[in-house]
Amino acid sequence: MRPRDVGRARLYAAERLVHRMFDRAGSSRTAQLAGAEITLPSEARFASVDSVRDYVSRVLAMPTVRARFPRTTAPVAVRERRGFTSAEYRTSSAGEAQIAIPSSADGRWALRELVVLHELAHHLDDSDDPAHGRGFAVTLIDLVGLVMGPEAGLVYRVMFGDSDVL
Repeated sequence: MRPRDVGRARLYAAERLVHRMFDRAGSSRTAQLAGAEITLPSEARFASVDSVRDYVSRVLAMPTVRARFPRTTAPVAVRERRGFTSAEYRTSSAGEAQIAIPSSADGRWALRELVVLHELAHHLDDSDDPAHGRGFAVTLIDLVGLVMGPEAGLVYRVMFGDSDVL
């Protein structure tokens, strides 16, 4: 059993800053970060849970992701989640890993690449840290960097560092 997840609120607050930075990047995709101007990659938006399922499969099959994370060989199901307030990762009593994504009109906020990568990072995190602890944060930074590019990974690293997540 993992220790109590005391860093969750701090990590979520830092992630909201990252999401806002991506949302405000505009057509030039540029943003100021730690005194430097960087170009952010475009973030995928998904039309359905089926498209999220396909994306997760493709990410888990990426050679760079497979080389970095041993848990890519463990299957993870993607399903629709009732409600709209949160996406979640969990392991069922039978040991099946699941990512649940809301897709109702009010839950469309979760059909974005950064949210999906957050949930997938839970699956790939093999540390004994709390669910949103340092091990998870490092896993998320590495995953975002491998999938979306080093600039996106840098944004997470700086925001997490400035927010005392790391």
